[in-house]
Amino acid sequence: MSRKQQTERIFTPIESMSHFATKIGKFGDKTAYRYFDKDRNLLSLTYRNLSAKILQQAAGYHAAGLAGKRIAVIGETSVEWVCSYVAAIASGGVVIPMDRELDVEQIKGFFTFAEVDAVVYSRSFNDKFATLAKDHPTVSLQIPMAPVKGTWENEPTILPYAKLMEMGEEAVAAGYRYPEVTDLNRMVEMLFTSGTTGSSKCVMLSEKNIVSVVNSACATVDFSPEDSIVSVLPIHHTYELAIMISALNYGMNVAINDSIKHVLKNFALFQPTGLVLVPLFVSTMNKRIWDEARKGGKEALLKNMTKISRELRKINFDFRKTMFKQITSAFGGNLEKIVCGGAALNPELAENFAEFGIEIYEGYGITECAPLIAVSPYYNPKKGSVGPAVPCCQVRIEADHVNDKGYTEGEIQVKGDNVMLGYYKNPEETANVFTDDGWFCTGDIGYMDNDGYIFITGRKKYVIVLENGKNVFPEEIEEYLDRIETVAESVVLGRKTEGSDEIVLTAIVYPQMDKFEDPKDHEKIEAEIRAQVAKMNKKLVSYKQIRNVTFRYEPFERTTSRKIKRHLIR
Repeated sequence: MSRKQQTERIFTPIESMSHFATKIGKFGDKTAYRYFDKDRNLLSLTYRNLSAKILQQAAGYHAAGLAGKRIAVIGETSVEWVCSYVAAIASGGVVIPMDRELDVEQIKGFFTFAEVDAVVYSRSFNDKFATLAKDHPTVSLQIPMAPVKGTWENEPTILPYAKLMEMGEEAVAAGYRYPEVTDLNRMVEMLFTSGTTGSSKCVMLSEKNIVSVVNSACATVDFSPEDSIVSVLPIHHTYELAIMISALNYGMNVAINDSIKHVLKNFALFQPTGLVLVPLFVSTMNKRIWDEARKGGKEALLKNMTKISRELRKINFDFRKTMFKQITSAFGGNLEKIVCGGAALNPELAENFAEFGIEIYEGYGITECAPLIAVSPYYNPKKGSVGPAVPCCQVRIEADHVNDKGYTEGEIQVKGDNVMLGYYKNPEETANVFTDDGWFCTGDIGYMDNDGYIFITGRKKYVIVLENGKNVFPEEIEEYLDRIETVAESVVLGRKTEGSDEIVLTAIVYPQMDKFEDPKDHEKIEAEIRAQVAKMNKKLVSYKQIRNVTFRYEPFERTTSRKIKRHLIR
């Protein structure tokens, strides 16, 4: 992997969210956000105005009787969403970021469970929440960002966002200031893990959790005040939120992508130097690059160019910007780095992008750790590793066995300022995920090398235990399957054979249909993929080899964070 020189991280650590909201105002007239309005007119907001807007909204919450209350925020990524989030914490309240893709009844159920007092929501929820506060047992106030005229004038339970901001402006003029932060350990955020109202857990985060992660991200990620990014991922996810706040703390320029349909057009417009993505997005970008090369009859040429470039770099000649300009121009022409998290990244993808002059640095985290645990160092990455623990925490491995590389492998456990307070109204589950000596159990399996670099090998709950006692982590084998060009998606599981207790490693495959001349000829498709799986098996030790392949002809169902819903697959 490529090596960069370690450079000084230029940022001021934050002490609290109100300190963050105040200090970013010192960036003055520098552009904080670029974004579209509903008619796709391009707008911008300076740091000075962003800081003032957050203070104004905090004052508005106070004036509306919401200081210290529980405020849910739901909708597409927007300046108003971010201000609503930061102002809720800075005003002394608790914020509940919600997944906008959930069923509306499920959302209302989560509101009840978390005892939400008020909800700030985007235009897309106007109809869904039309009478929310009238019917809901805990929500007493609705704050629509863009209400329809005539729907709220005589409704005391509806306070339009613009009206809230007017109230805030008056309160600031009258001397409102953020309340003093006396306890960084108080709960300031509630987050629902994926699942139904019955199976989902509500993670309680403290202000210390959030602040420590933002400072650790700024201290370890290769961003600077001169960088610009495009926000693509859903804003309610802790991963995207942590990076968003960290980017603003750096003083970077943040552009907001308004639609997945427009993403490439927006990359061309905003010309980001960096992106924050999940592996699925990176994989899609990579496939697009090679599909375009194939269509244009340039696949062989592109492969030869990458070989030539690699050899030239060995003797300190780096012509990647020139040689692969046509490829990088699809992402705006300035893209230099991608931070990737949320799921395991195929190491070959990082190598592919590095050949084009775009470095990928993998991060590792979990909602319960706000979410950051580790980041691959930009100046010294290791293939397949998510890097060492970030400054705010420690990581240890609960020894289970010694792996074939000679390292102790087992569950990854975390201790530090990033670790949650616990699960809301669920002391039993909270006790289950902490060891007797206070370490949080991630449920992930991995090992650390002698330099403290973490390598993740699988999820504890998905481990397949074979009759011979061997443990197989399906994610490892899925990595191999995903390298087969004719495989679009795959899930590996252990299935018992009929009339026997023997567990057989089975791959469920969704084919890459555009790789076949006749997509309707399933017999030929399946025969070809089985032949490729047989070749792949030769690279694996015998107990990790796939013994059965079954097929499906529609994509796997995914969560909003783009992870396959494994619990639905049998």
